[in-house]
Amino acid sequence: MAIVPVILSGGSGTRLWPLSRSLFPKQLLPLVSDDSMLQETAKRVSGPEFAHPMVICNDAHRFIVAEQLRAMGMGHQGILLEPAGRNTAPAAAVAALRLSAASGPETLMMLLPSDHVIGDRPAFLIATAKAAEAAKTGALVTFGIEPNHPETGYGYIKQGDALNGHEGCFSVARFEEKPNREKAEAFLNEGGYHWNSGMFLFSCGSFMEELERLHPAMVAACKAALDDGEEDLDFFRLNAGGFADADSLSIDYAVMEHTDRAAVVPVDMGWNDVGSWTALWDIGEKDDDGNVLHGDVLAIDVKDSYIRSDARLVAATGIQDLIIAATDDVVLVAGKESAQQVKDLVDLIKAGNRNEHETHTRVYRPWGWYQSLEFGPNFQVKQLAVKPGAQLSLQKHKHRAEHWVVVEGIATVTRDDEVIDLKANQSTYIPIGMKHRLENKTDGPLKIIEIQSGDYLGEDDIIRYEDDYGRLEEG
Repeated sequence: MAIVPVILSGGSGTRLWPLSRSLFPKQLLPLVSDDSMLQETAKRVSGPEFAHPMVICNDAHRFIVAEQLRAMGMGHQGILLEPAGRNTAPAAAVAALRLSAASGPETLMMLLPSDHVIGDRPAFLIATAKAAEAAKTGALVTFGIEPNHPETGYGYIKQGDALNGHEGCFSVARFEEKPNREKAEAFLNEGGYHWNSGMFLFSCGSFMEELERLHPAMVAACKAALDDGEEDLDFFRLNAGGFADADSLSIDYAVMEHTDRAAVVPVDMGWNDVGSWTALWDIGEKDDDGNVLHGDVLAIDVKDSYIRSDARLVAATGIQDLIIAATDDVVLVAGKESAQQVKDLVDLIKAGNRNEHETHTRVYRPWGWYQSLEFGPNFQVKQLAVKPGAQLSLQKHKHRAEHWVVVEGIATVTRDDEVIDLKANQSTYIPIGMKHRLENKTDGPLKIIEIQSGDYLGEDDIIRYEDDYGRLEEG
């Protein structure tokens, strides 16, 4: 029986700001390879042992998730859209209910966060095979990471007796909350304690039996969210009212700490949850001075630091134990020991009614992306890139006019009843109130420069008449 991976791709990733932002969080970024962390997770569970994955994500991320799976040639068993974050137990419940309906309650599902690094895939696959055998007999299996230092940022699992007939799998004696330093050292010295990875493998039926016993109201809410949900292109929208009625609980709190079916497979597989900038320094390839450098970086007399530039040159000298992360609109400088406080900076930005916590200057859309280049009173300049074969919605604006200049490719432009093709260095003008559409009918890239002018330039000044992506009701 093939295991169905259920990949959780929610969360805002504030601890890796400014790279990670609420509309483009860390799991969608290429932080440890050329692929995004979501793509790395999907690759990890490809092969004969696994069926196509199911993905659960935030509604705002749906097109990016779908595009990243498409780009790697990965099929899927559905992309479920959460109307609001309700933690891992309701997410697992809707996945288990949907998979049970499709292929039976004996279906094995593997719940995986989309933002973890696993350096040793063979070890991961061996542990998965052990867990699957135990899950077939009704066990609810979690994966315990062999600790190599007294970490205070993770919960711990104390392993119990070996499960009869399941080599490498143990009962769970108890779960421990994140310990202080002294307690973490005691765990290491005693042995038999493992970091709680947040990864699980169980049959849909076994999990739902326990969840029904412990939280029947949550199960009812999740059933309602599915029953009253609706298909939308490649996605399934959970009903907002039903899902909101589910208590926001993790699987650990909801089930694993209160069941006698809990089991753990200890494994050393190069695991890291990439929960801070320091984690990226820990797993990164270091130079002779202990530095991890990414992008356009020059460093002299720099030691034990993580420096990353996704935009302009970053030049550093005479520093040690620092985190420097530069995008085209933000530069973060933090001591490594203060890396967890980055989320406090994000809270400060939110309180100041700024938007740097929410989006990058490049914003991805199902048809491609746009990037703000310059703005001022009553004007804004953007670059737009439209994917081959894609088109924007047929729309108009009440408050702004637009000038379009083609810089690469061929643009098919609708202006009310007129349709024209524009090549590089050609331009057109879209007056306020004119229905218009931009299309790329070619198999090559299309890039244009858009100059907006008007008394209001907000993204919500759009009236859509036709749209390939189901956004007519979004305004």
